[in-house]
Amino acid sequence: GITYLDHAGSALFPESLLKAFTDDLRNNVYGNPHSQNISSKLTYDTIEHVRYRILQHFHTTAEDYTIIFTSGCTAALKLIAESFPWIPESTKQPSSRFCYLTDSHTSVVGMRGITASMNVLSVPIKPKEILLAKSRSPAEEQNCTTPHLFSYPAQSNFSGTKYPLSWIQDIKSGKLCPIKIPGKWFVLLDAASYVSTSPLDLGVHQADFIPISFYKIFGFPTGLGALLVNNRIAPLLRKAYFGGGTAAAYLAGEDFYFPRKSIAERFEDGTVSFLDIIALKHGFDVLEKLTGGMEKIQQHTFALAHYTYTVLSNLKYANGAPVVRIYSDTDFSSPDVQGPIINFNLLDENGEVLGFSQVDNMASLHNIHVRTGCFCNTGACQMHLDISNEDIQRNLQAGHVCGDNIDLVDGRPTGSVRISFGYMSTFEDAQTFLNFIIATRLSKSDSEIPFQSVTKPMTESVPDDHLPFNNADKLPPILHISDGELRSIPSETETTGSWQPPEPAAESIRAAVSETAVPTCRKGGKPITLTKIYLYPIKSCSAFEVTEWPVGNQGLLYDRNWMVVNQNGVCMTQKQEPRLCLVNPSIDLKQKIMVIQAEGMDPISVPLEDNTGKEAVICESKVCSHRVKTYDCGERIAGWLSTFLGRPCRLIRQSSDIKSKSHQKNTKGLSSATSISLSLVNEAQYLLINVASILQLKEHISARLKEPLEIEELIRRFRANIVISAPESFEEEEWAEISIGALQFQVVGPCSRCQIICIDQQSGERNKEILQSLSAARGRKTNFGIYLMNQPLCSSFSDILSVGSQVLPVLKENTEIQSPTSSEEKCSG
Repeated sequence: GITYLDHAGSALFPESLLKAFTDDLRNNVYGNPHSQNISSKLTYDTIEHVRYRILQHFHTTAEDYTIIFTSGCTAALKLIAESFPWIPESTKQPSSRFCYLTDSHTSVVGMRGITASMNVLSVPIKPKEILLAKSRSPAEEQNCTTPHLFSYPAQSNFSGTKYPLSWIQDIKSGKLCPIKIPGKWFVLLDAASYVSTSPLDLGVHQADFIPISFYKIFGFPTGLGALLVNNRIAPLLRKAYFGGGTAAAYLAGEDFYFPRKSIAERFEDGTVSFLDIIALKHGFDVLEKLTGGMEKIQQHTFALAHYTYTVLSNLKYANGAPVVRIYSDTDFSSPDVQGPIINFNLLDENGEVLGFSQVDNMASLHNIHVRTGCFCNTGACQMHLDISNEDIQRNLQAGHVCGDNIDLVDGRPTGSVRISFGYMSTFEDAQTFLNFIIATRLSKSDSEIPFQSVTKPMTESVPDDHLPFNNADKLPPILHISDGELRSIPSETETTGSWQPPEPAAESIRAAVSETAVPTCRKGGKPITLTKIYLYPIKSCSAFEVTEWPVGNQGLLYDRNWMVVNQNGVCMTQKQEPRLCLVNPSIDLKQKIMVIQAEGMDPISVPLEDNTGKEAVICESKVCSHRVKTYDCGERIAGWLSTFLGRPCRLIRQSSDIKSKSHQKNTKGLSSATSISLSLVNEAQYLLINVASILQLKEHISARLKEPLEIEELIRRFRANIVISAPESFEEEEWAEISIGALQFQVVGPCSRCQIICIDQQSGERNKEILQSLSAARGRKTNFGIYLMNQPLCSSFSDILSVGSQVLPVLKENTEIQSPTSSEEKCSG
């Protein structure tokens, strides 16, 4: 019966998390990890596994970051302040500065107490000031190594504003400079609020320090947090105190101490809270099982906040006065800039603020749990409520302190009301809250509210097994207020603004395609035909050419279903191992085997039947930052590949486990709510190239090479699935969609090429001239070929792609296809 709307304060823990954790404790003995016995070793190994799981959750590895367990985010911040290599005032070299955004949690601002004791100056920076900050320019300043620290929240815990993660790199590179002072900037990203409902990719946004509290994500355990430290600064951190477990050796009778080598062990004083750390493993498992991942959580929670904000901001009294004053820096148009937090004060008909304590008491009567006050963020509170420094001091003299119930002083608010959504929040929670506002602020004669225009907060369906999300589809018609009062609630297109439910990894698939696009006559009107079909059963290995081939739900059947990984389970490509192109797999559909051949090796076969029975160990692998479920193909083939490539490696296969949601893309233009399933490709199901484009490129390359390349060799270098013969070179880049026989495909962008095209697919030898020629020929771009995704079949014909089929393109409407790649080069692999 409780409507819990304080997820920014703490998430709630699900019953399944507690059960999994307690079952674990009942079935295993976990000893102190500082001992050497069997139970202690189990604890130590489990903790190390959890460290890996945390790094995996934030899309990074132990090569880049170290996990230091703390009692929470606050303890992590204190640790940074105490151990950062500050250079104090009154030294010969320039001194350090601690800069922080004024929209920061108390625990960040409180770091200045430690820095002051070290004779280091602190500089508060207002959000508007950082936007006006300029890069440092004098060359002599670039050589200064004085370390400075800039701290800002990824998400404001007051308003839910998301500050740009791009600031991290901008500040570290000198493109942004919080204050004009020579030295080297490090970045502290306070991620405690952000990571509870948003995915954080530390592979892209490499802050130096990231403190978190796990109860914000899982609800349990409390009293446990972590500091993620970038390994480039970890060796520079200084530490005076040493507790149990941190010393490699020390003397009790003399001043001798030698720390442990591991950064984590050096800073984790005493025995870590090992049972709580073990609980984290179950936290990650349950979170993934219930929700499908942080991208889904971000989508769901933002949809609820966006809906609530839209209704709340349109509520009016009979005299036209607004019912609420919302404190926000955004218009809730996108989850990229706004988290699921709404901060506001209720107003009366005359525009006067109702005290937050009064609102809190009323909410409690309705069994609604909200948060009130300044939320340990005085800087944001002052900024949004226009409270001066003198006001804060006067309020203190009047008896008001942080966290009390004194909500108005001289008629002016000392704080506000905050509601926040979490992954287990439902649409009914939002409606209950809105009903409460309407019932307490608007008279009963204000009858009905036209909610049809904002009824559904999310447009993408969620799998049935993610039950907490499904409630959002049920819309009991509860809310009531007259049309006159609301004036006009915006239409659905207006209320959603520019935001669409985010598409997992969709930044890499941007193709603006008009639904009304019509075929346009091409020059000459000559027919286009499909001339070659290639599939690549093993990612980055040789092509298998066919004349016709079945199409599955991930593209060509068995295309890139397998990949070779090194001893650490990391995918190997021709970038690291060019000899992979000499491994020749072929598929025999009748015998249901894949035969693998290589010069000097006896052929070896692998069954096509998916071996995901009990004996197969399902594990997670990464392909171009996408997580995929895989299983190992066994010792026999691992030994064969290791012998041929001359290094330890294994063959793994993508699991067809239907529960795996890990490698999907949503694509505009394909039926909404359809996730496009990918195999072990990087970007899309198919890659198409045009022979005419190859011929034009061949002319550029031949002019730069002593021995001209054969057309067949060039075709194979570009590792396409579909090769077509069109009259005009590069005309494929003007297409929005194509049909080949009964199959329809949507163009989702050009393929940006990497150094793999420099590798001769027959010999494995490199020639960098190829990529340079492509860049020169295309005007510094390295695009060649287009990515395709399958349109849903509208025909009863079998799903077969055949050489000789006619290709019918649909031109796009005056829109340049953007590359699916951003800063990172991708290739077909």
